[in-house]
Amino acid sequence: MVANLIQAGMEAVENKLRSVVDSDVQLLTDASRHIIASGGKRLRPQIALLAYLAAGGEEWHEVIPLAAAIEMVHTATLVHDDINDHSLTRRGQITVHARWGRTFALLTGDYLFTKVYEMMAPYGAAYNEIMAEACIRLVEGETLQAAAAKAGQMDRETYKAIISRKTASLFDAAARMGAMLAGADEKVVEALAVYAHNLGLAFQMVDDILDIIGDPEKMGKPIGLDVAQHRGFTAIQNGHGATETVMVDEEEAAPPDPLAEMMARLRESGAVEIARLQAVEIAGRARAALVDVPATPVRQALYELVDTVVNRDK
Repeated sequence: MVANLIQAGMEAVENKLRSVVDSDVQLLTDASRHIIASGGKRLRPQIALLAYLAAGGEEWHEVIPLAAAIEMVHTATLVHDDINDHSLTRRGQITVHARWGRTFALLTGDYLFTKVYEMMAPYGAAYNEIMAEACIRLVEGETLQAAAAKAGQMDRETYKAIISRKTASLFDAAARMGAMLAGADEKVVEALAVYAHNLGLAFQMVDDILDIIGDPEKMGKPIGLDVAQHRGFTAIQNGHGATETVMVDEEEAAPPDPLAEMMARLRESGAVEIARLQAVEIAGRARAALVDVPATPVRQALYELVDTVVNRDK
């Protein structure tokens, strides 16, 4: 029953995403549908839907535009991120900027962001304030990350602040708004928000791990981007200097493949194992938060989603 609801809900989200980007400027339609059609895990809208159902919501169609808006924010950031990262592939497909150029990619990302306003408008001020705050924190997190990478300085507290803002904030908002829409009391809303926030932290940590040990074919994008740009958990020095030992003086001969050597050293340093243990611990906090959520098959689905996030390989 729950699985059928989730499937129907996610199909409705996909339909909403595709239809809402239609424009009489064909390039915007084409570029927007290109990134949407590339797929993705769709975790954020799934969390919104599950939170709505877990909080007692029955008319699940009511949450679909909201869930789609949350995914649209994420999708817009991917278009812009790929420009910043000079990425040529995303989810196994050519990126928007690689196909249409940087200018049109920037405009496409902007267009997707503005579509979020359209989908959120019917929900009213309280929901729009939550979405706005999540978007602000997301941009703050990305900015903190870029600044830390540029300075070559990343400590544990900075890393935690980055992933809390750039990833967990949107997970938190998805659950919070979904539960509110169902009419849940404050205790249940907060429990689901705490669950989602910690799930977002764990998700990002696993993402950073996969940037080191993932299979590029499964992930649909190159690995090592965060390492090369001094981002992610490895920049915290969990690797006991693993990233430093491959730095080469400009006057010395460069190794045949500096990035490959850096990746190998990181794998051998124990940084990945430490990060995985931390991700598992944070995932445990997500599970613990569900104690204040009514015991239903939907709550079980939320538990299972934690396992899916922690154990994923792409």
